[in-house]
Amino acid sequence: MLCHLRLKRGIARDRQAAYQPRMASNPTSAPILFDRALLRARLDRARRGGPVTFLLDRVREDFEERLQAVTRGFANVADIWTPGELLQKPLINRFQSIERIDVAASEVLPLQPESLDLAASALALQFVNDLPGVLAQIRRALRPDGLLLAAMIGGDTLTELRQSFAAAEAECEGGVSPRVAPFADLRDIGGLLQRAGLALPVTDVDRVVVRYDNAFALMADLRRMGASNILVERRRTPTRRATMLRMAQIYGERFADPDGRIRATFDVIWLSGWAPHESQQKPLRPGSAKASLEAAVQRAKRN
Repeated sequence: MLCHLRLKRGIARDRQAAYQPRMASNPTSAPILFDRALLRARLDRARRGGPVTFLLDRVREDFEERLQAVTRGFANVADIWTPGELLQKPLINRFQSIERIDVAASEVLPLQPESLDLAASALALQFVNDLPGVLAQIRRALRPDGLLLAAMIGGDTLTELRQSFAAAEAECEGGVSPRVAPFADLRDIGGLLQRAGLALPVTDVDRVVVRYDNAFALMADLRRMGASNILVERRRTPTRRATMLRMAQIYGERFADPDGRIRATFDVIWLSGWAPHESQQKPLRPGSAKASLEAAVQRAKRN
């Protein structure tokens, strides 16, 4: 039995970047981190076995709220790689024409230039090898003043599991293998939106802390989410039983609450940006300000 600690959403300005991905906009030079064919197989298996949906449900509710805050209309909408039918309800209630692009091994999107008013994606972009390239494709597919609205896993997600596995493997096996996917930091995503040519970029993070009886219950949930290890460099041989038991012990020692239950962190990064349009608010030109910031600070001190 798990319970969720819902923390207030806010812009994470002070987080240190935990991962600096080496990504390039050219698909031929982008590093291949994820086995996307395996990702699709894992998602299919999770759907057949009865998926765990607490993150999906939370994102769906949040997506509806964010979409309601946008007053302009959208004619052509694409749902990009969202697992299952997560966004079907919030989208179909407002839009009649929705193109759904299912998860595939290829990261080339079947979208024509300036064919979309809204590109939506939920809990999918964290498993993209060439995120700058995919964002650039989405930017090209948006009509002027078209919107990208997406949610992806990032930041400090599963940091407790990552640390526990690393410590156990180093102690029991003398080395560390890739266990938890590297996740982009909030500030990295903001920079990638600008790099893709999207205007008025906004990012924020919704942190979800989930409690479990033990690490094995967490790992069972990850399998039922279709979110188990799909790293290309993942270990291909079974993990020793002693290593797994030591991992669970370390997890409990470092990340348990007083009642003995362990914590697992999930950071959902929300990102949005608009295809440039002349009607959008423009930043002031450098040097065009009519008041001095220094003078304003001095007046505030005197008052």
